[in-house]
Amino acid sequence: MFKLISIAILLLAAPSGSHAQSAPHNTTNEKSRIILGHAHVLRSSILSEDRILNIYLPPSYSSSDTTYFPVIYLLDGGTDEDFIHIVGLIQYLNFPWVDILKESIVVGVANVDRKRDFTYPTTIPKDKQTLPTQGGSFRFIEFLEKELQPYINYNFRTNGSTTIVGQSLAGLLAAEILVKRPSLFSKYIIISPSLWWDNRSLERSLPISEPQPSSTRPSVYIAVGEEGDEMKEAVKGFYQTLLKKEKGNPNIYFDYYPEETHATIYHRAVYRAFEKLRR
Repeated sequence: MFKLISIAILLLAAPSGSHAQSAPHNTTNEKSRIILGHAHVLRSSILSEDRILNIYLPPSYSSSDTTYFPVIYLLDGGTDEDFIHIVGLIQYLNFPWVDILKESIVVGVANVDRKRDFTYPTTIPKDKQTLPTQGGSFRFIEFLEKELQPYINYNFRTNGSTTIVGQSLAGLLAAEILVKRPSLFSKYIIISPSLWWDNRSLERSLPISEPQPSSTRPSVYIAVGEEGDEMKEAVKGFYQTLLKKEKGNPNIYFDYYPEETHATIYHRAVYRAFEKLRR
């Protein structure tokens, strides 16, 4: 069983001061709620802890309908992280007059310890000192594959199309999944990934893919801004190596945003990713 909690923004319907006299219908100080989604508490046996999932359903999702929807899995998906503003972007891209993104279910995975969950074990003493709880990505990926995705597929009408979105350490985690379990998601949106981690060992572990139809390969969008030479070189190096080892996969995209920093790149890059990975 899961616990259901409404995520709401309360709007005060009655203004204060002299302006209140011009709004006679609001004299009861009524409150309205705007529901962006619901929070489910999923008990993970793999992680031995409860995980909060913030879930947005598109407007056309109805219990009486039979339509099935893509799922966008959002790392750093807490309400005080990236859930609210990414849901707003997705809703905008769904508008018929914009028509960039199909209506999708959004699953925001709220963090417990992102430094633990989003990193694989490092051999670099400085990394171990900076992130003392590092190295738990294997179990977190197991959670995504064996608990989270089955839970979402069981409780919601999903069509098999899955996208993972992550930035920074969450981008590192998304890149690790792409390298080690590429079929876990259909599309990868990897923004400013911390690929410098463990002296760029993830890049060196990229396997050489056998030739296969592009329709069976995941689509990948990678972006980086003006975020320091170490970050830029690691991300660009990973992208170039991925191109070579994927043997001309046409579904790999890269953007460099020289005018954006680590703090400002995310929203713009995710918008661009949805444009390039559309349909």
